[in-house]
Amino acid sequence: MSTLTLAIPSKGRLMDATAELLAKAGFTIDRLGADRGYRGVLRGMEGVEIALLSASEIAQNLRDGKVDLGVTGQDLLHEKIPPDDRAVQLLVRLGFGPADVVVAVPECWLDVATMADLDEIAESFYERHGRRLRVATKYHNLTRRFFAEKGVTGYRIVESLGATEGAPAAGIAEIIVDITTTGSTLAANALKILDDGVILRSCAVLAGRSDSLDDPRARRLIEVLSAIT
Repeated sequence: MSTLTLAIPSKGRLMDATAELLAKAGFTIDRLGADRGYRGVLRGMEGVEIALLSASEIAQNLRDGKVDLGVTGQDLLHEKIPPDDRAVQLLVRLGFGPADVVVAVPECWLDVATMADLDEIAESFYERHGRRLRVATKYHNLTRRFFAEKGVTGYRIVESLGATEGAPAAGIAEIIVDITTTGSTLAANALKILDDGVILRSCAVLAGRSDSLDDPRARRLIEVLSAIT
């Protein structure tokens, strides 16, 4: 039987929470080489290799077929993998790392409370400024799908490589789509979440390749993690 590869976050709170959850299920992660090694094995289940990657890399590696199972953020899974892609499935919502992907606008936009309001001002904004509303985000695909669902077309996406919440104050964009846990950082930057502007309520998830789910080790991991979350 070939090795099953489980990808987990390589650092931070997601890595710690994943390790704690696996320990609760009776498994431990044994890194190969040094403590900073990015490969390992899962003790407690024979034939399972661990790949330690960034959460974003995990979602992409699942799509590319380089790993069989992975723990990543639901936001990244939905961003990297199209809704009609059946090759990867969300298997278990693990519960930790909760955060919302939201649409936020300046607090001073008193007449803008919903996506419909945003659509209304888009035309007048173009007439006044000769350009479309700019949306700063790293979630290009989630943004496009959500704005299309809401019928908002008068915008363009601006790539966000740093602190997205600072984009309006810096004059880089008028609107942002970003992930938030409490909303305090948005408020500190004089931004407000639109009333219907929650795109996704995300948390850490276990996802897997559809063609790997017949493997008894994959089924066992799904069963055990489902039982304790």
